[in-house]
Amino acid sequence: MPRYSFIAVLMTMLVVGVVCRAFYLMTAEREFWMKVADRVKVDSVSVKPVRGNILSCDGQLMASSLPEFKLYMDFNALRTAGNDSVWTSALDSICRNLHQIFPEESAASFRSHLEKGRAKQSKHWPIWNKRVDYNTFAQVRSMPVSIFRMSRYKSGFHYEEYNARKRVYGSLAGRTIGDMYGAVDAPRCGLELSFDSILRGTNGVTHRRKVLNKYLSIVDTPPVDGADIVTTIDVNMQDLAERSLLKMLRNKDVNGNVGVAIVMEVKTGDIKAIVNMEKCVDGKYREIKNHAVSDLLEPGSVFKTASIMTALEDGVVDTTYRVETAGGVWPMYGRQMRDHNWRRGGYGMLTLPQTLMVSSNIGVSRIIDDHYRNNPQKFVDGVRRLGLTDNLHIPIVGSSPARIYGPKDVNKKGKRIIKYWAKTTLPWMSIGYQTQIPPISTLTFYNAIANGGTMMRPRFVKKVVKNGETIAEYPPVVMRKHICSAKTLGEIQTILYHVVSQGLGKKAGSPLFKVAGKTGTAQISKGSAGYKAGGTNYLLSFAGYFPADAPRYSCIVCIQKSGLPASGGGMSGVVFHDIAEGIMAQILKFDVRDARDSSSVLVPTAKNGDLIAADYVLTHLGFAPRKDWSGSYADGNPIWGKAVSDRREIKLDRTVSMPRNRMPDVHGMGARDAVFLIESRGVRTRLKGRGKVTEQSIEPGRPVGHGMTCELVLK
Repeated sequence: MPRYSFIAVLMTMLVVGVVCRAFYLMTAEREFWMKVADRVKVDSVSVKPVRGNILSCDGQLMASSLPEFKLYMDFNALRTAGNDSVWTSALDSICRNLHQIFPEESAASFRSHLEKGRAKQSKHWPIWNKRVDYNTFAQVRSMPVSIFRMSRYKSGFHYEEYNARKRVYGSLAGRTIGDMYGAVDAPRCGLELSFDSILRGTNGVTHRRKVLNKYLSIVDTPPVDGADIVTTIDVNMQDLAERSLLKMLRNKDVNGNVGVAIVMEVKTGDIKAIVNMEKCVDGKYREIKNHAVSDLLEPGSVFKTASIMTALEDGVVDTTYRVETAGGVWPMYGRQMRDHNWRRGGYGMLTLPQTLMVSSNIGVSRIIDDHYRNNPQKFVDGVRRLGLTDNLHIPIVGSSPARIYGPKDVNKKGKRIIKYWAKTTLPWMSIGYQTQIPPISTLTFYNAIANGGTMMRPRFVKKVVKNGETIAEYPPVVMRKHICSAKTLGEIQTILYHVVSQGLGKKAGSPLFKVAGKTGTAQISKGSAGYKAGGTNYLLSFAGYFPADAPRYSCIVCIQKSGLPASGGGMSGVVFHDIAEGIMAQILKFDVRDARDSSSVLVPTAKNGDLIAADYVLTHLGFAPRKDWSGSYADGNPIWGKAVSDRREIKLDRTVSMPRNRMPDVHGMGARDAVFLIESRGVRTRLKGRGKVTEQSIEPGRPVGHGMTCELVLK
């Protein structure tokens, strides 16, 4: 019992001591320990979510967030851990390896830079001043230097991770998809900006505590990743439109300053392609501004369609109406109205359809002036009924609706918008001047003509998805059920078809399907300097749809250029032709049986390399290759060898693998297998060409070492 009593007293004293010490810490030393706690904890740390992706209409990735890293050294931690000597002995090797990874800087430059940071005992000294991708980051971490394999607190090597926004197809539809300010992770333009709240997600919150000399992050509120948006853009059509437009812009006779091309699906209003090219100071074309939705320019002759439709709809003329254009020059209120062929004698007497077919300025302006000069506001109101000035609510910052003002229009303050309405205003307005219409509005109008008179709102985004589930949809929106009567629509559709089949728009047509549309050539005003100050700039346009007998797509092409020659049909019309034929070729479907040929080789060829992969593909295609080995593609263990084929069969022969320290023979292999075999031995590869490997710079069987580079030529 005395022994047990002693233990009980001892335990009681220990408990009393702990309680007293705790009380002392909570009172007398409370302020000191609260300051210590503040130094080793961080509360309310914001955690950024992963930004959502932007997808094409068929689900292809167009913009996504990929990790990027900035690399640093903490020389103070290196010294505290006592690894200064290790760093000194490995410095030469570190600098050589960094030079191989970043050849822009020499090993001597890296040494000088790192020694400078060590002298300052910096805790956050950048190894490389720019962000690097994951592959480069992995190369740095795997350098054959022991210090980089140590923990952060022993080596001082640490990094910061960022979510960098990358466009998979480079500049394709770049101004529409949008861009990000990398440094502040903020959207700059396009859909990235308009749908930022959906793509961004919600930040999470964590707090950090120091435990056993390490900081632990404890999640309070997890971040909610952003959702993906599915656009209406078709990657193939976008690429086709961009290549066709650039080809014309670079033509020596064109040498365009700005080029725009938009393709819209007739029934839905989906924007399948939108190109905005602008010539930069270095002579190259880039997407700098979204001209398709923001350029408020006088459209020129493509506006004549709206003028004639207004006159037909108001019943002041019909398709049998005739107008005199004389020799191509007509006096109008003290000014001369000219047709494009006035030097060749003009067109003389024209019917109403012919005024559009030959794009007669005199013909259209005389029709409108003769019937609306006493009430020009009626003409302006008629054009508005066609939907040309409707606000399309384009989800791209900088977009603007068309501006067409009449003599009686007033602003919000009740003042007239056009202070002086001249007698010449109406005639010149009827042929596309005195108005400001962006290309997207003009295309929407022509798309309504193709769509049986129903005007669809241009749609850029179809839906929002997250984790494979649709969380929001943006269905097609009908803006106007009918822009005009069925009679007027039928007449204008016929005229637009004749513009291409018989008129000035022939170069936009195709012998394979019918095309309808209208050309446009307009001088661009230079503001207060007028139209001809310092040379003449032109806006060349073609707007139309195809196939004309069963419209599927509408398209507009606009080119801004300086000087002559300038032809809407001969330049923009050619681009329209290339786009239309390219799209129709993409959507054509043939019966595979039509491709049968008795002289065809019925046994395919296969590349050398992974025989299991080749066997898997050939077997699923219905071929039975001959082989003297066994293995399964599902096992993931490759068998290397050569594929030999003739007209009767394919034979897959296994070959003896080279040792890991020897260069393998990759002749006849595809790029994937060749790169895998070589880089698995620590040798970097550089590819030239495409197809099968025909040359390798390091001979098969030669000893290899880390850091070597092998160049492969493929043909």
